[in-house]
Amino acid sequence: MKAAVVIFPGSNCDRDTLVALERITGRAPVPVWHTETDLPPADLVVLPGGFTYGDYLRAGAMAARAPVMAAVQQRAHDGAFVLGICNGFQMLTETGLLPGALMRNAGLKFICKDVYLSVARTDTPFARAYPAGRPIRLPIAHHDGNYFADDATLERLEGEGRIAFRYVSKDGAADADANPNGSRGNIAGIYSDNLRVLGMMPHPERLIEPALGGSDGRPLFEGLMEALS
Repeated sequence: MKAAVVIFPGSNCDRDTLVALERITGRAPVPVWHTETDLPPADLVVLPGGFTYGDYLRAGAMAARAPVMAAVQQRAHDGAFVLGICNGFQMLTETGLLPGALMRNAGLKFICKDVYLSVARTDTPFARAYPAGRPIRLPIAHHDGNYFADDATLERLEGEGRIAFRYVSKDGAADADANPNGSRGNIAGIYSDNLRVLGMMPHPERLIEPALGGSDGRPLFEGLMEALS
């Protein structure tokens, strides 16, 4: 699997993502600076987490208009796989590659902790390596992770099976107590209509091996590698 990781001023999870991809796939991904106007050949393009451009205007808004993003959008329209993590998810909504918006956390505070997630479906390349019906644990670290979409959009996402992850309790209950940021429907990640673009607030790249405190992020990358190899 060939992967490219786009790096912006203020990205701070790019190295984590580069290391995770290389350790899992055995192949070094290509770092791409935000001023580039083209992307190298890649099966997967990753927009990593961080606070690009200081999150001025709105989180991800300025990065979404960087020169490289036109190439990312074109690659997505051509059918490539795109993964946006945290700030990358915010960029995907700002470009229109995914619907909705990421707003300020309901508690108006930055949140950094582990959360539990349900994997809504396991028949996509991103989630195929996860066991069905078992909550997974991943860290979050964001100030603007409150997913919002209008009722019609939420109904469409639900009906088309485009919810990727939901915040749940350790026992798997998607209740208000398990929702760290106020996201509608406890949504932690969504897919594009062709299931090739995934935006998610939790950080799978930060939990890929026991030395990091857990490995629940690893199956996401392993599933992609299996699907794209």
